Amino acid sequence: MSISNDESNQNSETPVLLFTKFVELHQNQLVNSGVPELYWHTLYHKLVVLEESYDAGTKFQMQQVLHTNDNGDTTGFHWSICATSPLQLNDPQHIYLIDHAWTYSSTDAYAALKEVPGLVQRMTGLMDIQENGQSQEELIDIILDTMWQYNQTYRFGNFAMGSDDALPRWYIMDEFGSRIRHSDDPNFRVVPFFFSGTGLAYSIMWPIKDTETGDEATRDYLEGEINPAVRQAKLIPWQPVDLSDLSYSQKEPGVEHFASYRLNETLPSSDFEFPGLPKDRNVKVFIEYREFIEHLTDPRFEVVESPDQADVLWYFRHFHEFLELSQTKPGCLINQFPCENVVTVKDMMAIVARRAATPDADDPLASNPKWLPVTYNLKTELAKFVSFYQHREKRDLDNHWICKPWNLARSLDTYVTKNLKQIVRLPDSGPKVACKYIENPVLFYRSDVQAQVKFDIRYIVLLTSVEPLQIYAYQVFWLRFANMPYSLTSLYDYEKHFTVMNYVEGADTKLKQVHYNEFIPEFERQYPEFQWQDVENDIFRMFKELFQAATALPAPQGIGQSPQSRAMYAVDLMLAWDKKPTGEKVIQPMICEVNFSPDCARACKYHPFFVNDIFSVLFLDDTEDKHVVPL
Repeated sequence: MSISNDESNQNSETPVLLFTKFVELHQNQLVNSGVPELYWHTLYHKLVVLEESYDAGTKFQMQQVLHTNDNGDTTGFHWSICATSPLQLNDPQHIYLIDHAWTYSSTDAYAALKEVPGLVQRMTGLMDIQENGQSQEELIDIILDTMWQYNQTYRFGNFAMGSDDALPRWYIMDEFGSRIRHSDDPNFRVVPFFFSGTGLAYSIMWPIKDTETGDEATRDYLEGEINPAVRQAKLIPWQPVDLSDLSYSQKEPGVEHFASYRLNETLPSSDFEFPGLPKDRNVKVFIEYREFIEHLTDPRFEVVESPDQADVLWYFRHFHEFLELSQTKPGCLINQFPCENVVTVKDMMAIVARRAATPDADDPLASNPKWLPVTYNLKTELAKFVSFYQHREKRDLDNHWICKPWNLARSLDTYVTKNLKQIVRLPDSGPKVACKYIENPVLFYRSDVQAQVKFDIRYIVLLTSVEPLQIYAYQVFWLRFANMPYSLTSLYDYEKHFTVMNYVEGADTKLKQVHYNEFIPEFERQYPEFQWQDVENDIFRMFKELFQAATALPAPQGIGQSPQSRAMYAVDLMLAWDKKPTGEKVIQPMICEVNFSPDCARACKYHPFFVNDIFSVLFLDDTEDKHVVPL
């Protein structure tokens, strides 16, 4: 809805009606943000009637406060926002609009600084970055490093995305808003506000204490955070602190942590026995994935249109009703296991994978098990992570990290960084894990770009039983390549540091396709001292250790046994360089993630037998000539 100044002047009743509509559209936001109802009409007036009135300058002034040493020499300065007159809580006028100088998503910050006229100059001024003859590119690097002291984030449901998994938006308030300093005992609150009338986001500021002339306006940067260690960690961008005295050791959480991920999931009864699929007719299959419907040509299967007709259910969505399935369709198989989220959710996978760690490892800062990059949950282990980071820093060890949301795929909302200030801010936009970035990957020479690039590998793993554990690796694997030469620079350059190009506009035109049977001889040509069979054996050993760890405890702490369950997972991995104690160079597989319901379009397109193989192994226990290896 668009609310205009002209409408508000039509008659005496219209403004009241418009204010009523304003409240109707924004009440949830206002209440959830804790904006006192006392200020709602003034906010409406400044946004609608006055069409964005930024009048904080009538009540506040920015002051530059110099810092001096004992000799009286100036050592620096800070900005202070001070009241120029008293502000009383009971005065409904004291709510103020703050403009946003820059709003961006994680993928376009660098491009915006490169392309938007005047943005670099405004950000260097706002962030007090001294220009000492640096090039534009150097200033951009400084801004990207410094901006985490100024960044704020909002989601508001991100209407365009239409889901809670929407990408967050980051923003930097204008010079006034960016210079309101932190206090543990603040006298103001500042929150983002999305105004439907303009379709824009602003920040709004109001007092929470009576304020006298000359008082500095402050706000709590960490509202609601009461854990002292976590507060210290989150304040590092503004108040650096050494937390290396804290323990960085990771302990497996209790069963209640695992249960919280699967609140509505049931398990089959322990005495349930699967009677087996019918043997006197074709197996009827209901499939939600179109590519599989088109490519399931094995005459032993028949695709049906309704789950009620099916012997096998292949769902694209998550399934939770395993007890009900055993009671209502005891002769039916399904393509999921209870509590398989312990491998398909990033933070959970790290927890269960650590069960495979070597006791009493020589270096507590190294990956353990060796195939798992060190991983911290930044929501629950932030202070531990900071301690770990600072221990590595003191030993001058590489400190590049990849921070990614535990609930998104395709590298969305994912960052590669060595900036601790950035890492501790990223959880503000949603739950993240920090995984040690593989800084020394095995590279692949792309002749078309005449350089070595990063690549990753996707294998399909088939799980047919938990008790006893029975898993297969599909021998046809898939490769994805970066588009740009690899180096530990330009960490914001997606095409250098990431390999998923088919969802990125522009990058997909340079997509590199190499089939597994072409890759193997080329890999051995590029690295003649390493045979692919030996590398693959190590990869399969890693898969087995992961699933042994993931089934070592019963559900919900591990993948649950279900006689009706069979599952296919896509496991993404990279290869890294490592050394034996003797100093001999070796290739170490490193797991990246395990995917539920992976995109199999490429598999179907280039390997027509793929779907028939998968269904034969999973549902008919037929492995002969099906391109699988039992692990």
